[in-house]
Amino acid sequence: MSKICQITGKKAMVGNNVSHSKRRTKRKFDVNLFTKKFYWVEQDCWISLKISAAGLRTINKLGLDAAIKMAAEKGYLNA
Repeated sequence: MSKICQITGKKAMVGNNVSHSKRRTKRKFDVNLFTKKFYWVEQDCWISLKISAAGLRTINKLGLDAAIKMAAEKGYLNA
């Protein structure tokens, strides 16, 4: 699976490494992703999500069920 958050849809961005002499070379800024298990009360099961730190804050703010529904309608959650 690629490095994409299943809640927010965040993925790696492309930017530049800038040296002291201002020479620019391409680099990739990866997302702060980790795998976390959640207990989904509405479905009475455990689910494992590949989630970013911003996605974890979204779940804490909205709740797991609302965050999963929002991610599914935006197309970020594929399973």
